[in-house]
Order: sequence, then C-alpha cells, then structure tokens
Amino acid sequence: MPRSVNSVASRARRKKILKLTRGQFGRRKNVWTVAKNSYEKGQQYAYRDRRNKKRYFRGLWIMRINAGVRAYGMSYSVFMGKLHAHNIEINRKVLADLALNNPEAFKAIVQQVS
Repeated sequence: MPRSVNSVASRARRKKILKLTRGQFGRRKNVWTVAKNSYEKGQQYAYRDRRNKKRYFRGLWIMRINAGVRAYGMSYSVFMGKLHAHNIEINRKVLADLALNNPEAFKAIVQQVS
C-alpha cells in the first residue's frame, strides 16, 4: 500500500509561512527553508523585543525627566529622591509626558519638592 503524506495539509502549512514572510528581501520570502528560518528568527526577536521595549521606554522617560529638571538646577536622582521624600506618587511615564507637553504643570511639581 502506498504511503499517504497528506500533501494538502503540507502545502497549506508551507503557504502559511510563506504568506507571513512576504515583504522580506531575497530568498527569505519565497524559498521554503530560508523563509521558515527567517520567520522563526523573527518570532524570537519579537518575543525578546516585547520585553526590551519596556526597558527602552523607561530609559527615554528618565532622559526626558532629567532634561526637564536640569532647567531648574536639579539632577534626576535628586529630583526623584525629593519626590519620594514628599510622598508624591507619580510614575516616570507621566512625569516625562508632563515635562515634554505641559511644562507649567511640571514646574509646579518641581517647585513643590524643592
């Protein structure tokens, strides 16, 4: 009896990966083994960078807060220490947004802790 390989399912599986790699350069989009490797590596990067994105944004917020408080003669670390000493519970994301988009509100917070 001949071997049954279910070519319909195999082809569908390959087409799914090839569809996901459309737009990539060269053989990455149309050669099965290269496309499969490219897709799997892309998924690894996506998993890793979902975590790294949080790290990068925290660093960006710290830079923006530091730039904002330097205008008032204070450093980031001193400012954050004074915030905690005065029990002001505002996270870095909100502080960075205030420093960038609402300088008068940010100035009020800086004056309150100094």
